[in-house]
Amino acid sequence: MIRFSNILIRTGLAIALTLTSLATQAQEKFLNPILAGFYPDPSICRAGDDFYLVHSTFSYYPGVPIFHSKDLVNWKQIGNILDRPEQLDVEGLGVSRGIFAPAIEYHDGVFYMITTLVDKGGNFVVTATNPAGPWSDPVWLRDVHGIDPSLFFDKDGKAYILYNSDAPDNKPLYDGHRTIRQLEFDYKNLKTVGQPSILVNGGVDISKKPVWIEGPHIYNVGNYYYLMAAEGGTSVNHSEVILRSEKATGPYVPYEKNPILTQRHLPNDRPNPVSATGHADLVQTKNGEWWAVFLATRPYDTEDHYNIGRETFLAPVTWKDGWPIINAEHELVQYSYTRPNLPEAKLSDFPLNGNFRYREDFNDSKLPLHWLMLRTPRTDWYSLSQPSGKLTLEVRTEELSGKGNPSYIARRQQHITGSASTKMDFQPASDNEFAGIAAFQGEKHHYLLGKTMTKGKQTVQLRKADGSVLAEKQLSKKEGKLPLQLKIDFDGARYAFSYATKEGDWKLLQGDVDGRYLSTRVSGGFVGVTLGIFATSQGKPSSSKASFDWFDYEGNDAIYNSTSTSLKQ
Repeated sequence: MIRFSNILIRTGLAIALTLTSLATQAQEKFLNPILAGFYPDPSICRAGDDFYLVHSTFSYYPGVPIFHSKDLVNWKQIGNILDRPEQLDVEGLGVSRGIFAPAIEYHDGVFYMITTLVDKGGNFVVTATNPAGPWSDPVWLRDVHGIDPSLFFDKDGKAYILYNSDAPDNKPLYDGHRTIRQLEFDYKNLKTVGQPSILVNGGVDISKKPVWIEGPHIYNVGNYYYLMAAEGGTSVNHSEVILRSEKATGPYVPYEKNPILTQRHLPNDRPNPVSATGHADLVQTKNGEWWAVFLATRPYDTEDHYNIGRETFLAPVTWKDGWPIINAEHELVQYSYTRPNLPEAKLSDFPLNGNFRYREDFNDSKLPLHWLMLRTPRTDWYSLSQPSGKLTLEVRTEELSGKGNPSYIARRQQHITGSASTKMDFQPASDNEFAGIAAFQGEKHHYLLGKTMTKGKQTVQLRKADGSVLAEKQLSKKEGKLPLQLKIDFDGARYAFSYATKEGDWKLLQGDVDGRYLSTRVSGGFVGVTLGIFATSQGKPSSSKASFDWFDYEGNDAIYNSTSTSLKQ
């Protein structure tokens, strides 16, 4: 499939191999991460021959993307579960609040998604008979006091909610002391039953003061019920642990060789590191294979700086002595594994991993599913025009540094190395009007490259989130009347910002800009960088608009330009 300018160009695992070995490799191997960029907290379920995958979106809208696959490797987004304002109110929340850790299950013809809306309502469940939607309005679960809920349907007809909650009697013995609790769930009427019980206190060994036990799931395999959860927090000490019981309600006994997945013991200077592995979910194929999806990060230096957020990886699960082990044949999480024994599915039109170039030409009547906004839109402040293929933003008072719904439409940065660019028509009417392209990590950590007025003269400006101007170039009267192209290049900790008034005639406005400023290590929070287009009047009324012809994205990570030998680490 090739498309760029209506062309998509993809490269991946075997780019350096011969044509013969390329065909063989494509049949035998797949690339990690399976979903690159900000796709954290994966949860998976199977319905017959079909697999479905969901992720956290925090305060982005629409919420909780849902993906479909036939082979666990090639995924296609089929919808967003929370795609109506009445389903998702994240107004006023910081970008790393909102929707935490959704979990998806399929039971008796119905799909269930359960999640937490942090700081604005707590836990709720939605349902659908078609996973592409529409999904129901939220049903709030007021007796579930915690985060990271999941559902388990037992063979006796009962169902349970598992979730991370407070320490016993709300008296923690140490910082990060949490519990995993269980509450019976009447899934036919979507309500809880009885009182919660504690299944895990602290973690697998409370004497070692384990922190942040979370993201629980229960699986019934053979004569045992397996309770799997993350432990150690979402940073470099992240891990996955397992316990089991003869009853769904416990008591649960931990595996003596926990954790079943972690990278925390490995040196920081290892090549092409995969770090912070955890928050996993297991799935079994019809032919009996077990696989795990989990989040991980790809830092670009030894100090754990990464900008693209937590990504979704896939690895095989091996059963040993009655326990499931993730990535059992390797110490390091791999960028390439042998494919699941399933018929290979078609690639998505929108690429999700490997190296590629992709142009969004805005020729459709609505935005494709992968585009995001900050918080819930209450008015129609953008429009798509056909056949011209332009996306137009209203210049509105909201700013990316605030906690409202600004005129900002973005996609995820999916690579350590790459670029994003756009072509814009915009005539600012005053110094407060500003429109262009952004690299956004959070309200206090983003770069804005765009066009504005400075003392009545049109200029190209690069700003930080605090409003400081890093670089500025005055445009001539002729240049000011022309469409303006804007480009962000990124390579790990280095970003560069360029502009052009002629096709391809890029002029560097500012190079070697600190990319660590956009990293999770510096900014905090749980999201990754998004790259998109914006327009703001910075708090003052405006009737101006900015129109964008296209948005190009290119990713070129060195790991995917390696041979299969180097990929195996």
